[in-house]
Amino acid sequence: MALNKPVLKNGIVALLTEMETKNVDAKEEFATQLSNLIDAFVKSGTVTVSAGIAVTTAGTATAQTGATTATGTGTIS
Repeated sequence: MALNKPVLKNGIVALLTEMETKNVDAKEEFATQLSNLIDAFVKSGTVTVSAGIAVTTAGTATAQTGATTATGTGTIS
């Protein structure tokens, strides 16, 4: 799933609108809710890793096990 900036923006606008109704200092509440919005936004992204990461394998031709041996490069979308 691609990062959805309009959903993040709408969440921030809703949060700011809600904060306007508060009669007390609500900085902690605002910070918590904003960080939750950002956390959800980042976690909604898809990480795509480039093909071609080196691996080593062991086992038979029909029962291979292995692990990567190099660092991959990825992008978040």
